[in-house]
Amino acid sequence: MHRPPTAEAEIAEELAAVRPGLLPRFTAGLPGARAAVLSRLWRALAHDPLPWIARREPAAEGLVLRLRDGRRLYGPAADPYRTDAYVTTVRCDESEYADPARLMTALAVPGSEGFAAELGHSVASLALSRAGREPGPGWPGSGWEWEQRVVDGHPFHPNCRSRPGFSVAEQLAYAPEHGPVVSLGQVPVPAEECLVSGDWPAGMRDGGRLLLPVHPWQAAHVLKGLGDQAPGRLGEGAVKGLGVGGPRLDAHPLMSLRTLAVAGGTTPGPHVKTALSARLTSSVRDISVASIAASATLSAFGELLAARCEGLLHITRTLGAATAHSPDLAAVLRESPDRYGAPGERVVPVAALATTSLPRTPGWTGRLARLALRVGLRALELGVALEAHGQNLLVVLSPAGEPLRLVYRDLADLRVSPARLARRGIRMPDLPARMVTDDVTVLRRKLFGSLVAGALAGTAGSGPALRAALETAVRDLPRTPDLAALCEEALPAKALTLMRLSPERPGDQWAALPNPLRM
Repeated sequence: MHRPPTAEAEIAEELAAVRPGLLPRFTAGLPGARAAVLSRLWRALAHDPLPWIARREPAAEGLVLRLRDGRRLYGPAADPYRTDAYVTTVRCDESEYADPARLMTALAVPGSEGFAAELGHSVASLALSRAGREPGPGWPGSGWEWEQRVVDGHPFHPNCRSRPGFSVAEQLAYAPEHGPVVSLGQVPVPAEECLVSGDWPAGMRDGGRLLLPVHPWQAAHVLKGLGDQAPGRLGEGAVKGLGVGGPRLDAHPLMSLRTLAVAGGTTPGPHVKTALSARLTSSVRDISVASIAASATLSAFGELLAARCEGLLHITRTLGAATAHSPDLAAVLRESPDRYGAPGERVVPVAALATTSLPRTPGWTGRLARLALRVGLRALELGVALEAHGQNLLVVLSPAGEPLRLVYRDLADLRVSPARLARRGIRMPDLPARMVTDDVTVLRRKLFGSLVAGALAGTAGSGPALRAALETAVRDLPRTPDLAALCEEALPAKALTLMRLSPERPGDQWAALPNPLRM
């Protein structure tokens, strides 16, 4: 029986053609990449509410998962907050698996075929990422350099580096961990055919037309394929010209890949969020027309929120947003978070903290947790649940490496409570309906799932380290019902693997993790 080539084999073949010098490092890195993805997958099997797992039982050798069809999975005890690659094999009855894609294929549960392909791509792309870029010593000098140090991607998602639709050449050219400079196209669209929110800069206009930044991957794979169905009056001829000529905008790709920091100049350039209709980690990302329409309102609301957080929170302003009434052709311009750091300070994405040895004194992670929870719980009390994961949340560090303040960016996934705002005398802004809720469970899931089970857990790296940090953090915080829920109830986290295995169910699904304060 002919077996199709694996993602590892396909990427190795492409790499041999476009960058053969990296092939030995890629091949040598595959076992470590498999273990890294398998560790993330084992965490999900141990904790996501997967319907085909009947029960989970601790055992002398670790953990046993009993499947509803009678099979058993054997692996190590699963710490849901551990980030190192500690799972090298998982046994299913008498068969042993070191490859997460092969394990998922063998499980043969609903949705496993597509998910197994994504896992294979995640392993291969992770090995490619590690082969092409190694973080250097010392502190980077700019925010985009910090972001490009996050080589391994999401600390808990098995699809941490899955990039289907990207060739090896495209990953090397556009992925942040490879350190490229990406040349964005600027597509002219008649201003009357665009929806604009905020102020679109004069330098990105051409007479009566707006110049919308377009990622080269989007130009090649999405817009060119639309032909005369392209947004606005571009037409097939204009679309064919994307990425070939016209004004260019050089930029450094950031963690999200589709957001880039404009290069050049003596002051930090703006960040450009581009439409990039590719599946990255979990879902296909675009820029909806509704999010463009709400961007200026959200930006003003963010400034109001920051003003009520005791000087401990900055929110990057949206400078302008525009769309040709299509999620495939839109862009958002935001302030660089770097502008909120004083001389000698560094503004660092929380996800990047684990990539560099900082001068940390005892209790450093606890002080970071206390700052983050103080701000997050204050915002929640006011009526705003931040999605404060390691990509959206940045910390301002003193020259000595101490956490001083927070910076938050990308307000598109906030949840806002009208009732809580009203209690604080804050007027409810006009926001998309999906962002508005008074459901306390939804609000707490949004904050705790991103901040505690995400950003802080990823920084701590294990359950015991997270528990120690939280014990320090909660000691002096105001005793509110939200804090009591954090201390006493199970910790919510997105059930990322369940979501990938059940794509027919839109929206977030959740796992209840052991409370680190009670582990």
